[in-house]
Amino acid sequence: MPKLTVFAASSPAPTYDRPRPERLVAGNPLRTTWEHFLSTTGDLSAGVWACEPGAWNIAFAPGKDEFFCVIDGRIRITDSTGAAAEFGPGQAGIIPSGFTGRFEVLESVRKYYVLVERAA
Repeated sequence: MPKLTVFAASSPAPTYDRPRPERLVAGNPLRTTWEHFLSTTGDLSAGVWACEPGAWNIAFAPGKDEFFCVIDGRIRITDSTGAAAEFGPGQAGIIPSGFTGRFEVLESVRKYYVLVERAA
């Protein structure tokens, strides 16, 4: 029987990465991910993500959507037309499939995330 995932009751090992050099805009921020849940089919994952200040270009693949809610810190996401939105503690958003733009960490951030990846 599947078990309930309780973030506060688990301590997944962190994984670390940095933006790809060709996408980097400012800084070279360390990104840390604690994946608390991965579906048996691999198309849904959820956890906590943290990052140092910096900026990079993003391009979401077709079929990939992300819901997020900032726990602490501040980010700005700007789309390819220049429209920008900032998010701070308690604020949430969705980065949709096919989105292109810039992701900026204005203040060291931690956020909850849910990623859905399905065939495009």
